[in-house]
Amino acid sequence: MEHNAITVESTVNVPIGKAWEYWNNPEHITKWCQASDDWHAPYAENDLREGGTFKTTMAAKDGSFSFDFGGTYDLVKEPNRIAYTMGDGRKVEVLFNEENGATRIVETFDPESMNSAEMQRAGWQAILDNFKRYTENN
Repeated sequence: MEHNAITVESTVNVPIGKAWEYWNNPEHITKWCQASDDWHAPYAENDLREGGTFKTTMAAKDGSFSFDFGGTYDLVKEPNRIAYTMGDGRKVEVLFNEENGATRIVETFDPESMNSAEMQRAGWQAILDNFKRYTENN
């Protein structure tokens, strides 16, 4: 990871097994993987194993813009740790720790250079907050 890596985190009030399932199952990814209500994730695929790849299509609901977020898994240690390399070479690590029946998720990623660190942190945190809401309510 770069020295200027960004970290976002949240405590999700579900057991670690459910958090892991909802984080990694494409059926659930398409329900929570967006940063705002005017975006959605119409498609997701996930080959959750070291060397496996994943792709989530993120799109504006009005059809004006979309992109694929994806990468290759470097490490998968169910149910506690995932590390992957995004298509542009940046690294991401996601840690899941069960605490008193809830799951603490800590996600650290190398930033890209086009947007400010604050904007990137806010966007990734918004997606993590959506994950928390969706997972706790389903």
